[in-house]
Amino acid sequence: MKATAIIAEDEAPIARDLALRLERLWPDLEIVAIAGNGLEALERINELRPDIAFLDINMPGLSGLQVAQQLEAKPHIVFVTAYSEHAVEAFEREAVDYLLKPVQDERLQLAVERLQSHVAKQEPAPNLETLLSGLLSRLPNQESYLNWIRAGVGNTIHNIAVADVLYFEAEDKYTRVITRQLESLVRIGISELEAQLDPNLFQRVHRGTIVNLQAIKAIRKNELGALELVIDGRKDTAVVSRAHAGAFRQM
Repeated sequence: MKATAIIAEDEAPIARDLALRLERLWPDLEIVAIAGNGLEALERINELRPDIAFLDINMPGLSGLQVAQQLEAKPHIVFVTAYSEHAVEAFEREAVDYLLKPVQDERLQLAVERLQSHVAKQEPAPNLETLLSGLLSRLPNQESYLNWIRAGVGNTIHNIAVADVLYFEAEDKYTRVITRQLESLVRIGISELEAQLDPNLFQRVHRGTIVNLQAIKAIRKNELGALELVIDGRKDTAVVSRAHAGAFRQM
């Protein structure tokens, strides 16, 4: 049975180049998907369950480290990074495989040989939870907020501009994405999603609701004295919990 892999890289030419080089070095490796951002990578890896994931560190939506933290499926992971040699020492100390951009042929060959050995021996992927926490705390923070989100309606996946979202609403382990034209679902919890949203544009108003501040048409009190947000383009309102009311009383 062929080993399978996913490449997560937001720069399409780099992703294509890596795929072609892997094809030459490991003809029996099947690249089952190429993801262009962190959220897509998380969805595709959990869906397709590849043996290997090549994760770019600095991607929109979720970083490669954050993707690895949140995976349900546990493939063998190779991080791809443009950080300096000094920063990459963190990976070496934690014995996590990585490729430094621009990826050199000799280093890619070494990574392939290591992966082939793991797959041939049917070794399980290591538990990276503790290692990832350490890496996240040591590596430089390059903040990148989510601009696009892939959300599903039935069997159709829509690419939605985050700026067009009126509000997000928790639904079990999923999050409902509401725009003027569409209601859809994304396979990520609302707290994980909140961390990828620009806090200057999106505000948590309730445990299960995050609102686009630019979509608030009016703020009023209901018959119980709680604040309600009138959302532009929607008949329903968003109730503000006591824990978050202070931010809206000042508006």
